[in-house]
Amino acid sequence: MTITEPANATEDVREIENGHNPERFARGWHCLGLADSFRDGRPHGIDAFGVKLVVWADSTGTLNILDSYCRHMGADLSQGSVKGDEIACPFHDWRWGGKGRCKAVPYAKRVPPLAKTRAWTSMERNGQLFVWNDPEGGPPEDYIPSIEAYGSDEWTEWNWNSVTITGSHCREIVDNVVDMAHFFYVHLNQPLHFRNIFEDQVATQEMSFKPRADMAGMDYVNFGEESVTQSYASYYGPSYMINRLAAQDGLEVVLINCHYPVRPDSFVLLYGVIVKRAPGMTAEEADALAAQFGQGTMDTFEQDVVIWKNKARIDNPLLCEDDGPVYQLRRWYEQFYVDRADIRDDMIRRFEFDVDVTKANEFWDSEVAKNLELAAAKG
Repeated sequence: MTITEPANATEDVREIENGHNPERFARGWHCLGLADSFRDGRPHGIDAFGVKLVVWADSTGTLNILDSYCRHMGADLSQGSVKGDEIACPFHDWRWGGKGRCKAVPYAKRVPPLAKTRAWTSMERNGQLFVWNDPEGGPPEDYIPSIEAYGSDEWTEWNWNSVTITGSHCREIVDNVVDMAHFFYVHLNQPLHFRNIFEDQVATQEMSFKPRADMAGMDYVNFGEESVTQSYASYYGPSYMINRLAAQDGLEVVLINCHYPVRPDSFVLLYGVIVKRAPGMTAEEADALAAQFGQGTMDTFEQDVVIWKNKARIDNPLLCEDDGPVYQLRRWYEQFYVDRADIRDDMIRRFEFDVDVTKANEFWDSEVAKNLELAAAKG
């Protein structure tokens, strides 16, 4: 019998600490989608925060969110119908109002005084519907900014998409805020500058990048082969990112990247794009450009999804000095998973970090040049 022993068998080996996904869901505002998509006269079921919600619009267009399972006999209200200002249960027609109280039991003399279900605090902003989640039941905070471009005649409407991610905690997508190197290897863009700022409820990524010249035609969000794009992306709270992009040729884009948790190991990723109309561009051309960016964004996230579905959860990542501030970001992110009384100063105080991309770009430039030479040699 031949035994092969690795050379480092007696050395200390870095073990992965992967822990468990938190059972608690993040405190904060979570975007459920475009507000008008819920104003079609029907109830909409949403699986979120380990429960099922129902969303519907009353006769004034106000959007309401309740627990979806009727407190009478447990039927799913999202399978019912909207009658006037109430959601009607499909089982026994109990009528529930937007504040969670049963308004009528059509076959009964009176409504039971305890007939109340959970109503969720909601908000409309930027043409989107948000729901507030707080395990402590505290009041909502006002940190979601209005997007000045939204609703302007100079900008398109939202091009909107969503995808459900299973087998991963939503921390995986938030980690991208500090992950400089993956933009080159996964998204085929070369970062030229990369900076992070965390403070209070906001985590920001400032980056300039250019598409990889050796991947011409494969840069999914294409700003032009020679163009350098400035990107300013901020998470406002645990799950809502606004990403403003400006290219050298004058193209301006606002990208929304947001999510809400379904269970501890799954979440729904939503994203939307609006594009500023260039001088002389028709509305149809601008909408087509927004659709192109929407498709490109979907392709980009699908690249991430392949990674997330096949990676291990790792709580102790082994970093090099040219990686981003992963541990500091996770410390910032932790504030949304603890009681307010347990938020520490180091979670919310201002933190700034510039990633030195000098060595990375020296190597990347040489790799791109080598790949171009090989491609030219192959004809």
